[in-house]
Amino acid sequence: MTTTITSLTPFIPSDKALGHSPLPDKAVGLQAKSAGLMGQLAPLTLATIEQHMEVINSYYSNKIEGNPTRPHEIRAAAQGHYSSDAKARDLQEESLAHMAVQRWSREQKPTLDTVFSPDFILQLHQQFYEGIPERLWVVTDASGNTLDKVIPGQWRTRSVEVGQHIAPEADKVASLMERFCEEYHPQRFKGDRKLIAIMAAHHRLVWIHPFLDGNGRVARLWTDAALRAVGLGSYGAWCLSRGLARSADQYKLLLHGADSPRQGDYDGRGALSEQGLLKVCDYLLDVAIDQVTYMSGLLELGGMRERIQSYVHARNDRRVPSEQTLGELKPSAVLVLYSAFIHGEISRAHSLELCAMPERSARRLLSQLKADGLLSETSSRSPLRWEIPEHAEPWYFPQLAPLV
Repeated sequence: MTTTITSLTPFIPSDKALGHSPLPDKAVGLQAKSAGLMGQLAPLTLATIEQHMEVINSYYSNKIEGNPTRPHEIRAAAQGHYSSDAKARDLQEESLAHMAVQRWSREQKPTLDTVFSPDFILQLHQQFYEGIPERLWVVTDASGNTLDKVIPGQWRTRSVEVGQHIAPEADKVASLMERFCEEYHPQRFKGDRKLIAIMAAHHRLVWIHPFLDGNGRVARLWTDAALRAVGLGSYGAWCLSRGLARSADQYKLLLHGADSPRQGDYDGRGALSEQGLLKVCDYLLDVAIDQVTYMSGLLELGGMRERIQSYVHARNDRRVPSEQTLGELKPSAVLVLYSAFIHGEISRAHSLELCAMPERSARRLLSQLKADGLLSETSSRSPLRWEIPEHAEPWYFPQLAPLV
């Protein structure tokens, strides 16, 4: 049977189905929570957190696909320290490539027209695969026999089966992706339907399976970009992949359920199951709300001050693990770091005042904070910018990622 764009219907759950579901309220709630988080962060603080979250997003998205590389191993690779094991080294490079695509996508600041275009989706795939070893371009079967080789940035040219799902014919992929971008462009939707449509599109993109390999990662990267472009300005300070990886079995099961054909007259009027799509959208919205709520709680001003103080206490008690010997910090370091967090950066004059000690001692403390990566500078006269070094992450953001 030939696959056409109607094979993807319903594109989103019907108004009737949504009227009996919590999805519209959840979409509105997600928008409000994201806006609230945006409002509580200075732009520079948000940028610092987004940069830090590149590692976290890479870790969790790749974990879903079976890459066990931990955040500390990713950071080590970013500094040029790779595993001596060839396979582990390849996976480190895969994680770095994922980070690079995130950075590229964010720096492009793509418009909705750009995000909802086949060219952008092709570029995500190309950017990712050109950043990983060619050995990882090879696609094998369950027995390890070579089937084919991925061509970065090109739609697949062969038929594939994913579990029980037979993906659309290869010669239909290009036209399906054109129509996919047209049907899911946010200009076609109003209000809460814009976010619901992106969640639905996440499944439909995976269902089309446009590439020979890398579809899950590209779908998540594309969804990241779509959520940011549609107006969730704080996206990047939180990410879907963390929640998806923490419930990976449910994620995969719901995607599989939405692959099912319509189950009778009470399951919508499209080719695929409306109930399956509702469950996927509901789950994705729940995950998004959970993640933005988690980060909003961590970044609440009073709570962050307490965690900065806990970090300083733990460090002075020698409970902070680090490859380097970290000296004790004076109590006034808490106020300096907290002020830098609030504003994203702090002037040198203000930081010296906050130290509340003789200038020579204050400069020594600031030098210590810079040496330990807690503050950074672009020049000897620039403001001091708040940073999140690896040894501070467990205190600043508990349970964000595994410690080892």
